[in-house]
Amino acid sequence: MKLNDELTNAIASVTEAAAIAAMPWIGKQNKNAADDAAVSAMRARLNSLNINGEIVIGEGEIDEAPMLYIGEQVGNGKGEKIEIAVDPIDGTRMVATGENNSLAILAAGFEGSFLQAPDMYMEKLIVGKQAAGVIDLNHCLEYNLDAIAQTLNKSLEQLTLAILDKPRHHDIINDLRSKGINVITLPDGDVLASLYATMPNNSIDVMYGIGGAPEGVISAAIAKALGGDMQARLITRDIAKGNTAENREFAVSEIARCHKMGTDVNIKLSLDTLVRNQDVMFAATAITAGDLLSGVNQQSQYLQTHSLVINGSTHSLRYIENYHLR
Repeated sequence: MKLNDELTNAIASVTEAAAIAAMPWIGKQNKNAADDAAVSAMRARLNSLNINGEIVIGEGEIDEAPMLYIGEQVGNGKGEKIEIAVDPIDGTRMVATGENNSLAILAAGFEGSFLQAPDMYMEKLIVGKQAAGVIDLNHCLEYNLDAIAQTLNKSLEQLTLAILDKPRHHDIINDLRSKGINVITLPDGDVLASLYATMPNNSIDVMYGIGGAPEGVISAAIAKALGGDMQARLITRDIAKGNTAENREFAVSEIARCHKMGTDVNIKLSLDTLVRNQDVMFAATAITAGDLLSGVNQQSQYLQTHSLVINGSTHSLRYIENYHLR
């Protein structure tokens, strides 16, 4: 089975609906309200589609925000069996503060396409097509950067890495910069960093860091569709957020939930484990303006949205500009 244009356009309309719903919350300092609006709009649009859909990895538990929950059935049940990995807003804080580069995103594929895992943290290493096949998360980051640089015929000083600007990454960032590596830091939104690393004609060579597992599976769909590569590990909260009694207790439940879903923490997950089918798609609609896409633009009689759709069946990437009558 292939992802036809009708299905890809329908899936893209879901992120458009979420972006439009989140737009009124830009700059309002309430990221949960923005997420709630995006979730509600995304759920309503999904349930209007001719699909027999299931959320296989969703968002919300890490941020204590409303979510499309794992196992939730969506669609009207009349069409193809579709799996969905979703993050209604990649960058809720950016919406709340009115900063650039917040996106409504999801990935979709046929039954059996995606890793099923809890909403927890994930270590990720992602490269584009030219460096596919050379990364190995069982080795240190420096080993991988050397391998990537050699494959791209670059020196380490010519390599550019994208990473989230989080306390857990600060020592890594400082170490990489001391070695002369160009480091681009993003406040939030590691799916955007994954896009930068895998899209053609982009200046980012590699994305690395610990972020959310839903975003990781979505990033894996991007890498799969565009011929890139990714490896990952599920990381418990005590490792990602600090070795406190509360985080250790939470980690016990994360490990149990992983085992229930047939996976485990702290083991290397290949791209083929994360995404098992080439026929996957990714859709993103900008909420706030950014380097890649323009945000939702409010006009007197309509709202203008800008989206990106990547189709693994055709290895294609296209931009969509839509006008929505108010």
